[in-house]
Amino acid sequence: MPTIYRDAKLAVVGTNGGVWVAPLGTAQPSDPEEQPPAPWLAIGAISTDGLTNGVEEDTEQFTPWGLTSPFRTVVTSSVRTFSFTAWEINRPIVRALQNRLQVDDLQPDLDGIVRYAESGTAEPDRRSWLIDVYDGQVWERFYIPEGEITERGEVTYQQGEMVGYEWTISTYPDSAGNLVYHSYFAPQVEDHLS
Repeated sequence: MPTIYRDAKLAVVGTNGGVWVAPLGTAQPSDPEEQPPAPWLAIGAISTDGLTNGVEEDTEQFTPWGLTSPFRTVVTSSVRTFSFTAWEINRPIVRALQNRLQVDDLQPDLDGIVRYAESGTAEPDRRSWLIDVYDGQVWERFYIPEGEITERGEVTYQQGEMVGYEWTISTYPDSAGNLVYHSYFAPQVEDHLS
């Protein structure tokens, strides 16, 4: 019977993380271990559900005449999504993202009251996104050069429940044709191949 190698250092538990957003075209920070500098703005607290990274794909299968099994499958649509719930709804960037506004649109008046209106039309609101996941010394970063909130969940105001904005971000190809850039750090371990 072969030896089964297991190493807990290679497993990841998404115990913590952060999300930042910046104007479309903002470059990825050069040092992934430093706080993202301006113009990156922090989203703040995320719900305990954490982050969900999804892949939505559609395919078309081609079965030749005379056969019952396809001999070719083509991917016709492939979308990468990131979903999470932002809890700090009074953070200006969070309120701006929820309502497709700019942070400058949410300035308080002389009485300290912020006023804005929701538009009946939805203009595109693509921005650059940075999402980190942490597990002790292990981390993974997702840089999305072009992403947009394409799904917004219902907002519930209820005693005993935190109000949050549930978002799904869809990614779009940048000028190089890439959707998401990945970087990560994990302890180096010896691979045991059988």
